[in-house]
Amino acid sequence: MQIDKLKLTALLLLAIVFFSSCKDKPNEDLTNTVNKNGAVESAVTVEHLDTINDVLVTKHVLWYHGQEFKTILYRDTVPALGIENTTAENTNGDTKNVQVKKDYEIFITVK
Repeated sequence: MQIDKLKLTALLLLAIVFFSSCKDKPNEDLTNTVNKNGAVESAVTVEHLDTINDVLVTKHVLWYHGQEFKTILYRDTVPALGIENTTAENTNGDTKNVQVKKDYEIFITVK
C-alpha cells in the first residue's frame, strides 16, 4: 500500500509540473506600434478581382529616423478559391444564408 501511495503522489506531482508548464507565456516580440526610427512595416492582403482571380497585395513601408523613407508595393494575380455558403447577421440580429468568396489564409514566417 505504501508503494502505491508513493507512486500516486509522484504521478500527481509530475502531472502538476506538466500542466503548469503548458501556460501561455507572453510573447515579447508582439507590438502594437512601429518603431519609426528604423523599421520595415509589412502588410499582406488579398483583394477579390473577379470570379476567377484574386490579387495578392504585399506592401512594405521603410521607416528611417521618424519618416517614411520608401514604400514598396507588389501585386500578384492568384487564382480565386471560389464561393462558400455561410450565415450572415445584420445589426438587428437577423441571420440569412449567403454566398461569399472564399478568402486565403495568410501565414508569415520571419527568420
